[in-house]
Amino acid sequence: MNTKIAIVGAGPGGLSAAARAAELGVSHVLLEAAPHLANTIFLYQKGKHVMAEPNLLPLRSPLAFTAGSREQVLQAWENGAQQLGVTHRLGAEVKAIAGERGNFSLTLTSGEIVNAECVVLAIGLQGNLRKMGVPGENLPFIQYQLDDPDEFAGETIVVVGAGDAAIENALALAAQNSVTIINRRDEFSRAKEGNLNGILRAIKDETLQCLYNSSPTQVVVTPTDGEGDGKPCELYLSTAEGEARIPCDRIIARLGATPARQFVESCGIRFPNDSPNAVPAVSAQYESNVPGLYIIGALAGYPLIKQAMNQGHEVVEFILGNPVEPADEPLLREKFKPILEGRSVDQMLDLIKTTIPLFESLTTLQLREFMLDSDILKPAPGAVIFRRNDYSDTFFSVLDGEVNIQANPDAPEQTISLHAGQFFGEMTLISGRRRNSTVLAGPDCVLIVTPRRSMLKLINSVEAVQRLIDEVFLIRAIRAQMAPDISDEDLAEVARTALIERHETGQALFHEGDVGDSLYMIRRGSVTVSRDIGGRDVVLSYLAAGNYVGEMSLLSNIPRSATVRATVATETIRLDGEPFKALMKRHPTVFMALQKTARERAASGAKAQQSEREGGDVISFLVKQGLGEATDVLLIDETLCVHCDNCEKACAETHKGTSRLDRKAGPSFASVHVPTSCRHCEHPHCMKDCPPDAIHRAPNGEVFIADNCIGCGNCERNCPYGVIRMAYVENKRRSGMLSWLLFGLGTAPGQDLSATAHHDPGAAKKAIKCDMCKDLSGGPACVRACPTGAAIRVSPEEFMVLTR
Repeated sequence: MNTKIAIVGAGPGGLSAAARAAELGVSHVLLEAAPHLANTIFLYQKGKHVMAEPNLLPLRSPLAFTAGSREQVLQAWENGAQQLGVTHRLGAEVKAIAGERGNFSLTLTSGEIVNAECVVLAIGLQGNLRKMGVPGENLPFIQYQLDDPDEFAGETIVVVGAGDAAIENALALAAQNSVTIINRRDEFSRAKEGNLNGILRAIKDETLQCLYNSSPTQVVVTPTDGEGDGKPCELYLSTAEGEARIPCDRIIARLGATPARQFVESCGIRFPNDSPNAVPAVSAQYESNVPGLYIIGALAGYPLIKQAMNQGHEVVEFILGNPVEPADEPLLREKFKPILEGRSVDQMLDLIKTTIPLFESLTTLQLREFMLDSDILKPAPGAVIFRRNDYSDTFFSVLDGEVNIQANPDAPEQTISLHAGQFFGEMTLISGRRRNSTVLAGPDCVLIVTPRRSMLKLINSVEAVQRLIDEVFLIRAIRAQMAPDISDEDLAEVARTALIERHETGQALFHEGDVGDSLYMIRRGSVTVSRDIGGRDVVLSYLAAGNYVGEMSLLSNIPRSATVRATVATETIRLDGEPFKALMKRHPTVFMALQKTARERAASGAKAQQSEREGGDVISFLVKQGLGEATDVLLIDETLCVHCDNCEKACAETHKGTSRLDRKAGPSFASVHVPTSCRHCEHPHCMKDCPPDAIHRAPNGEVFIADNCIGCGNCERNCPYGVIRMAYVENKRRSGMLSWLLFGLGTAPGQDLSATAHHDPGAAKKAIKCDMCKDLSGGPACVRACPTGAAIRVSPEEFMVLTR
């Protein structure tokens, strides 16, 4: 058989390409291994709602496609292919492709040879499903695809995964089963908006359960001795709180897929690296390194249906030599407008890839999608990008010119320059802490500014991006904390042997008496330092992200003098002792920096031991109340509090009659009371999965809820400390504390807000929480209104000083 275009794979991209060729009267054949068209969609669960995203992109295809059920989409494509006269062969599996433009031969498993001038590879990824990678992953209770969720009823089912397929399976199964979905991260960062809203609503309504920050460790067959609640298998998990066990009837693991690399490489196509998640590099016209062999759809890194269909349409035009502008071209052209200077969008994308190594591993298609989420900034020389101690969390890549970093606040004239190709902002992105320096724009500065959510999505999707960010983070963290004047080359051996480790809440990094063979840098979370004193584990100090521990043993070659535990889920960088000792030998300033820290901590520890009983117990108590991830917490000294409730009244008066504070609620220990008020966490739980993106962090660290809150309640559910509630937000209030004393205006936390007459009829409740009175120059009203000084707002570090 001879044809101009052979299209391999009848998914959305391949089918659209064949439809365009048929529409233009171009000789073609569509080869599909399955017995039906659109096998990827056919394998969706029955009744699945298929989304037509991205919404901003127009559709380019002779085939119709609108959001609808799986069955509706398949029928529309079947009808369209028939009407257009698409030439297709079902059950025609291609086992080999050889040749180049004008002379390709495709060998089918049947032995038949198809000759073609050009080949379009649109095979997708679904034939290579990723497994769980833990013991028991092949047990009969585990499946990696779901056809019909209605087949199962009355079962306990665990869905593993956080992508669209996992969410859709979980939502469908929850109708007739008890479902738990496992998300190894702390939010559903890769989900389409519709699925994101659906899963969050289901979790809120308790239609199903979700375990965040959890990863499977093994699956075992339930023993027959009565354990396992009568379920046939048990899934063991590593969670932020420790090990968990879920007895279940079935596990549905939807973990994505990897390219059919062996087949693709046998066609002569090269991958950019050895990562199992890598996709082949293609040109802006979707052509691979093999002339005349084109790749579209998920195999090229674009898994969304509309994107694949547009590519199918466009690739036929490119093969015919017709100029065609990609569907996202106008959007990107507008994005690049400030810096185009006569260049095309393709030239700009090439410039970004060649200038910034971080994006070097991205395919052109991945980079186009990434840039749609980012912005171009051309600040004037000297303009402040962000200031030291700001709480912004955007990520910056330097495309041109330079930025100047003021790392030492005591010597702002001393700056470190970053030039084109480098990036910054990763420290706050990872740690959740304040910016640790001030960054100023230099001459000719051009920046790519990427929102936190988009950057996290890229890090989670492209292994090479995560690896490079981790490497740079490590070097910069060492330099910032102990070795400011040492070159990257001299830190290379320390960096090469460093390991990123994750510690669950309460897990020890090391124990008192252990051999001290490493130094730990805290890059996310926080730890406590404790000692065994009189048979009691007494907390002596608290350290947040941006600090290091373990230096004493490295300096003195003695066993660990204390136990260090994670207060929350924590990430550390473990620096191997031998390379680090060699670094200290070469650079005495590093030794002196660690020695200074060790002396200060030894003195602080000795002082702490003198008052260890009450002080250590108070710290332990506060850590259990979330101080370990707080950046600012309201505390009340009960020896000074006269229960006047001026703090609540001032809060209500400041916030349109509704108090964000409940003084009476909350636990106490000794004379310290923790009322129900926001901790302003370093990685705010409430920010996760907010559909309208209404929760933000102000430059000074205040976490606040903007006016575009839709009242979905996700933040209320996600907050582990019960400090967010849903309420009617009043539009009118009287001014001044006098109105409280004379009129009692305002709403106390325990009052039924729906019974008040101040809100508009039909108004919806919205989320409210403490915002630390961010718009008041005098600071939090609750603290200022306290007549005895009992109420204070402090950071964890400040409180640790106060307790000593």
